[in-house]
Amino acid sequence: MTDGPPECVPLHPASWGEGLQDIIRDTQGSPINVHQLMANNPELLRAWWDFRNHSVTGGSLGNRAGELVILRVAVHMGAWYEWASHVDRGLKSGLAIEEIERVLHHTLSAQLPPADAILLGAVDDLINHHCLLSSTQAEIAHYFSVQQIMDIMAIQGMYVILACMIKTWGLPLDSDVQARVSQHTTEKRFLQAATVFKRENNEKLSAIPPSV
Repeated sequence: MTDGPPECVPLHPASWGEGLQDIIRDTQGSPINVHQLMANNPELLRAWWDFRNHSVTGGSLGNRAGELVILRVAVHMGAWYEWASHVDRGLKSGLAIEEIERVLHHTLSAQLPPADAILLGAVDDLINHHCLLSSTQAEIAHYFSVQQIMDIMAIQGMYVILACMIKTWGLPLDSDVQARVSQHTTEKRFLQAATVFKRENNEKLSAIPPSV
């Protein structure tokens, strides 16, 4: 028996079978590293693809809010590949780098729009409690529909799954993404911020009185 998980590396699309050719076409012939990693399980990749296409555009939330959800998950999970990839996508969706930086901090800026604050708080609830707390439910209905709330839940779940794969197999960041985001973020800075975030998150959780 070997220590650690079995080796799993990204598979070049030239080695993909016929059943994955639609995905290669969808990605203009250049599936990114995480897709190449998932190609080790072709049936999973095929089944996952429609869900991915819905989630990566934010579903009913739209691109901007969807990216905030994904970025917050990346911080909770300490997943550099996920963070850097969605700094890149977030900037393209219209987020400013200052807005993205706020996602790294558990104590939210006073200037954060209320809808963004409740959105990030909802992700925190889902990660920490696996549901929306009653206080969050009372607030979130002012900003998001039931359909949108379901998308918040679904998108955070999908990116938790990806973060588990990314961190288990140490997935390297795509070189073109690295080049685009290097002026905005680095792995070292991200991991330092994520460590502080995790400590503050745990402190907040420990301050919550146990339920009766």
